[in-house]
Amino acid sequence: MLGLPDHVEACLFDLDGVLTNTATVHAAAWKEMFDDFLENWASRSGEPFVPFDLGRDYAEYVDGLPRADGVRAFLDSRHIRIPAGTPDDPPSALTVNALGTRKNLLVQKRIAKDGVEVYQGSVTYLQELVDRNLPRAVVSSSANAAEVLRVTGLDKLIDTVVDGQTAAREKLAGKPAPDTFLAGARLLGVAAGQAAVFEDALAGVQAGQAGEFGFVVGVNRLDSEHADGLRAHGADTVVSDLADLLAPSGPGSGQA
Repeated sequence: MLGLPDHVEACLFDLDGVLTNTATVHAAAWKEMFDDFLENWASRSGEPFVPFDLGRDYAEYVDGLPRADGVRAFLDSRHIRIPAGTPDDPPSALTVNALGTRKNLLVQKRIAKDGVEVYQGSVTYLQELVDRNLPRAVVSSSANAAEVLRVTGLDKLIDTVVDGQTAAREKLAGKPAPDTFLAGARLLGVAAGQAAVFEDALAGVQAGQAGEFGFVVGVNRLDSEHADGLRAHGADTVVSDLADLLAPSGPGSGQA
């Protein structure tokens, strides 16, 4: 009924793009921050201004990664080198951490203004897990995960959270390393092989594969190319919506 193998005893969910539509909010914030930076960089360096590409740069370099890692990966792709700085850098500083802080401020501003959309199919699936007493955790790179869960009411359907703040505090490597998912499994009291990972990001399904989790569900909200990428990076199955897993014929009926 849940579209999962029998050995799965707990579920670990990414937040953005899996439970909520905040992935589009994050993508827009990344573009706004990077385009502003790139314009200023072009004017100083004399190099042409090439905007951040939502269709390519977001998925390839920043989606699912901790903020600083995403900033660093994208800048590396443009052969731009700036100091790493520290998390305490003001957003106006010219450092990797400062750019990450700018992006986070833009996300918070957009969430406060527009709210957060929840995928109804994900709510249905979470409620089914609650009814069947399967433990549930959110594992997100976002430092705002707990607030998003509270605002949307999803916190009532989740047992525990591992987020960007947890990773920083416990010095956990971000996705595609499996560390944060492994921490989520520990909090739920299960081994990795007994847990299913639900991810929409390439780095996230890669983390599920690297951690040898019992099942990795890729959630494709984009297109067939992204679905193929999810499979190539470690997804055991790919669905367009979590409710597809509840179909009588299992996840195959909803594969993207």
